Amino acid sequence: MPPINLFRKRTASVDDAIPLLVCDDSSMARKQLIRSLPANWPLRISQAEDGRRGLELIRQGQGRIVLLDLTMPEMNGFDVLAQIRDEGLPAEVIVISGDVQQEAIRRAKELGARAFLRKPVDAAELAGALLALGMEPAAARPGAQEPQHLLPSVSFRDAFRELSNIAMGRAAELLGRVLKVFIRLPVPNVNLLEAAELQMTLADAQGNHRVSAICQGYIGGGIAGEALLIFHDSAIADVAGLLDSELDSSSHPELLLDLAAIITGACLSGLSEQLGIQLSLGHPLLLGQHCTIDELIRLNRPRWQQTLAVEISYALEDHDIHFDLMLLFTEDSVARLQQRVEMLHDLQDHRP
Repeated sequence: MPPINLFRKRTASVDDAIPLLVCDDSSMARKQLIRSLPANWPLRISQAEDGRRGLELIRQGQGRIVLLDLTMPEMNGFDVLAQIRDEGLPAEVIVISGDVQQEAIRRAKELGARAFLRKPVDAAELAGALLALGMEPAAARPGAQEPQHLLPSVSFRDAFRELSNIAMGRAAELLGRVLKVFIRLPVPNVNLLEAAELQMTLADAQGNHRVSAICQGYIGGGIAGEALLIFHDSAIADVAGLLDSELDSSSHPELLLDLAAIITGACLSGLSEQLGIQLSLGHPLLLGQHCTIDELIRLNRPRWQQTLAVEISYALEDHDIHFDLMLLFTEDSVARLQQRVEMLHDLQDHRP
């Protein structure tokens, strides 16, 4: 489908403004995107928190340009792109996502996305993508400022969920290359949990399956915690098959430790980079093999009292394989994390 001819030379009048939709479930991501849009360009901005609402606004003419996330509840970005194509809706879509797998990029463009930008978005790259659509900036208006009422409020939980989303995507990109599969990504869960609540969360994720778990501590910048990676025992042999590895009693722990190094290392590296801190990883420990979640929690309850828990459930497309990564930050780390997130917002709010 050729580009929609919407962007001939325009003035900055309200009537001539181009409707632009920011469709992302994260209020932090929407705020970042709105702030990253070129100043004084003739845009009329709308927002949607999920794909279904985004489609409604596009059908109403409020999304001739769409900045679209891929990982969303209700309807993900791939489904939105497919629906735009199937209905022939007049929308130019720029995907801006934390899912940076090459297969995700290929699928998005195959479904009609005009460009694919990585989160957190670079303002110059976003301007370049808009220019590539044929849009031209309006003449600058001296003293003009961004409309503050457009900017959503951002809670710590939502901000940290978005940081985790970006880190999760980087880990998936690395894991997908190693296993040569497409990783289906969820919306991360972020909650402050007591040990009993953590047990229920893990039980919901893993059911009654027997599991094996790897734990790896991390510390740095006044922040400490443990990464807990949990595998269904039934999936380990399938993962070994993807790696063309023979699996026996001696190689089973080695395979788990190798996977933990890839997933945990990449995810924490992504968080460290965004927060501007350096997290040092300890040696991975095999917490339990072939045990139930109840047994795992009982053995480790003294380690996990109240904790800020980030839950990420990875699934391998076309395979009955999934596993859960839990990032468990100590209670004492929460104040420091809040401070780093607030500093991040302050820098964004005062960018030139």
